[in-house]
Amino acid sequence: MNPENALGQLPVRLRKELLQALNKIMVNFREGRWEPSELNGGKFCEVVYSILNGHITGSFPQKSSKPPNMVDACNSLSRVPAAFPRSVRIQIPRMLIALYEVRNNRGVGHVGGEVDPNHMDATVVLYCSKWIMAELVRIFHNVDTQEATAVVEVLTERETPTIWKVNNKKRVLNTQLTMREKTLLLLYSENNRVTEKVLVSWTEHTNSGVYRRDVLIPGHRNRLWEYDKVDKSVTLSPLGIAYIESRLL
Repeated sequence: MNPENALGQLPVRLRKELLQALNKIMVNFREGRWEPSELNGGKFCEVVYSILNGHITGSFPQKSSKPPNMVDACNSLSRVPAAFPRSVRIQIPRMLIALYEVRNNRGVGHVGGEVDPNHMDATVVLYCSKWIMAELVRIFHNVDTQEATAVVEVLTERETPTIWKVNNKKRVLNTQLTMREKTLLLLYSENNRVTEKVLVSWTEHTNSGVYRRDVLIPGHRNRLWEYDKVDKSVTLSPLGIAYIESRLL
């Protein structure tokens, strides 16, 4: 079922804004665009707050708007009658406050370490947003329980289990895929470029020269990835990402 159908009680424009905001977060995360200007939950928070406030007042706005003070506005929702679900009054508003804090103070408090703070913050934004979306489906769905549950599972499912990490290596679990498809998925599972040597190991190709000739160079020509002949590294391209997400996931 189309997730949009699970929010049938909302005005069409609000539904569209909500799905677009979540989709932008998910796409930017998958493509490794984790900079604060590229991946933040600001717009998503504004849409969700508009939905919650409209639900409580009994009048949804036709489009979302930013409250003068997001933190105060979210805190005020906790004072509405207990007849409204706790998720509407307490849980989602507090998640919105946390998301807004990350939005406004990306990188603050991250000292040292080898983990990219933008990646950490972007991960928080992604999964908090997916959790909130699942809660909204629970509250506003106009489908039967079985269908609504299925939508929630789709929105909150783990990353695809196509790749298995074992003993500092990665394996593609679907043995029916071609070498090109396996290479695409392995590149997709990484945030940075991958060396040819590592890809040969992960795909368990028996001949690195043949792998380069039959897989890496043709994929480079088709712009699925960028193959650097100097340092023998491979970087997934936007076209490769689109191919994976439309055909392999």
